[in-house]
Amino acid sequence: MDLQTTIYLVVGASFALYLGIAFWARAGSVSEFYVAGGGVHPITNGMATAADWMSAASFISMAGLISNMGYGGSVFLMGWTGGYVLLAMLLAPYLRKFGKFTVPQFIGDRFYSKTASTVAVVCLLTASTTYIIGQMTGVGVAFSRFLNVDSSTGIYIGQAIVFFYAVFGGMKGITYTQVAQYIVLIFAYIIPAIFISLNLTGNFLPQLGLGSDLQGDSMPLLARLDQVVTDLGFKEYTTNSAGSMLNMFFYTVSLMIGTAGLPHVIVRFFTVPKVADARASAGWALVFIALLYTTAPAVGAMAKLNLHATVNTAVKSGGDLYAAESSLLNEQRPEWMKRWEKTGLLKWADQNGDGRIQYYSDSGLAEAKAALAKATKEGGDVAKAQAAVDAAQKKHDEAKAGKFAGAGWKGNELTVNPDIMVMANPEIANLPNWVIALVAAGGIAAALSTAAGLLMAISSAVSHDLIKNVFNPNISEKGELLAGKIAMAVAIVISGWLGLNPPGFAAGTVALAFGIAASSLFPAIMMGIFSKTMSDKGAIAGMLSGLFVTLFYVFAHKGLFFIKGTDFVGMVGGVNGWFGITPEAIGTLGAIVNFAVAYLVNKMTAPAPKHIQELVESIRVPKGAGAATGH
Repeated sequence: MDLQTTIYLVVGASFALYLGIAFWARAGSVSEFYVAGGGVHPITNGMATAADWMSAASFISMAGLISNMGYGGSVFLMGWTGGYVLLAMLLAPYLRKFGKFTVPQFIGDRFYSKTASTVAVVCLLTASTTYIIGQMTGVGVAFSRFLNVDSSTGIYIGQAIVFFYAVFGGMKGITYTQVAQYIVLIFAYIIPAIFISLNLTGNFLPQLGLGSDLQGDSMPLLARLDQVVTDLGFKEYTTNSAGSMLNMFFYTVSLMIGTAGLPHVIVRFFTVPKVADARASAGWALVFIALLYTTAPAVGAMAKLNLHATVNTAVKSGGDLYAAESSLLNEQRPEWMKRWEKTGLLKWADQNGDGRIQYYSDSGLAEAKAALAKATKEGGDVAKAQAAVDAAQKKHDEAKAGKFAGAGWKGNELTVNPDIMVMANPEIANLPNWVIALVAAGGIAAALSTAAGLLMAISSAVSHDLIKNVFNPNISEKGELLAGKIAMAVAIVISGWLGLNPPGFAAGTVALAFGIAASSLFPAIMMGIFSKTMSDKGAIAGMLSGLFVTLFYVFAHKGLFFIKGTDFVGMVGGVNGWFGITPEAIGTLGAIVNFAVAYLVNKMTAPAPKHIQELVESIRVPKGAGAATGH
């Protein structure tokens, strides 16, 4: 059976399973639509939470970013797993004891203010919509490969699928669908990793294979990878960091507290019967997540080594990387490269006309040449573009003691989008067709499961927290469900449109969403639980200031509402102008501003009323939680 037919069969079977479960477990009431009726077992909920949270960013993009960034990519591992510990210890049990459907409800009731609830809805919608843009990017990658179409068409198809089963099933359908999706995505991630680890190191555990010697070579895998990438002009894989130490710290903290503040994850803890189950759910989720997260560094490193070995035969033989015959002839490139070229996520441009593929770090020469061609064609600043080419050419010719220039290389010729590394990994390693098909199914499962969870958070925020609690308290259950489904549809259209031109790779876009949640929702929830006297005015001022600081810095770099060409990076002192912090890491600074402003405003205004202080005290007692309620 050929590869494409195998992919259709495996992905089709997984789709039939998801849609069948969504139909079987469809929601019949508001409670089932929002919190699955509140009767989900902790292990089941832990598995569903893991699928909900291990999105396209985790499955498709994270290992690709680790592959691209090396050691610096570890911020995702530390931040996202550390956030779960925070969530399990500091938030989940207390929010479950409080017993409402949504985060804005908690904030509205705790801070005795509909204004606070409305501000929380704005924060939630901003974070969730940004997150879905990242998911749609991942959906595009997965569907484009699955159907052999470009990534834009992949996004359109993904939108239709997500809309159908998220709107149809509500939280009850999503919970049980996500259990199935977790099983598919974890097998799809681990099985290829085992195969590849065995091929490269003879060790079947990828986690151990990462630190093992290569087969037929006394050199450890990571040492060989370091040698190859540095010889080709890239930074050393095992020491390359994500900016300065301050930036790495801020990045990790932002992902950590953003995890603990993300509404679509928090709402999962309202679906279990008891407070103890909320804590147990978080523990089980961490176990299920760890299976993928401890495998990701091995997947990233092995994919990187295999890619270099594919386009340069000297990587495996230990020969001369710069010899003409070491570079792969384009006409002899493997089928997987041709397939990914159709998606537009892998590109080759013959800079020196030799018909061979040179993949190396060229000091930005190829990019500068492309910018010059664009300026010439579109009437841009040709002189400035030419100066950039001349500067890059000088750096290039001096690099590696002139070895690149001496080999006749005239710029990097291969552009690989990091988001394809996991999906392409089994193809690069020549694994069986059924493994490649399983990975396609896993990538689609990862992207769809989180998109559905985020859409539930958006739906409940609009229909429940805005329309029912603020604008129309007398709305019927039927009207509330309809409003929620319309909100989902609008969110799918907006995120899909922005996903066509995302502000970064899937994991990078998701990191922005975590930063928004970290700077706005997390401090408010923390102060709501652990400060009896925090007032409504303090919380509202904190949320707004944290959100403003974060969005101002992010939009300065990425454009207003992520629209290309509307950036104003000069207003923040240039790229990463605030202490060298990247926009993906700014959520930590936003959270600090949030806490500080809330504290100062609280000092200048009346503290929370006595009945609210008693409510906060009762939340901390770990007994007596009832079912999650909407009112």
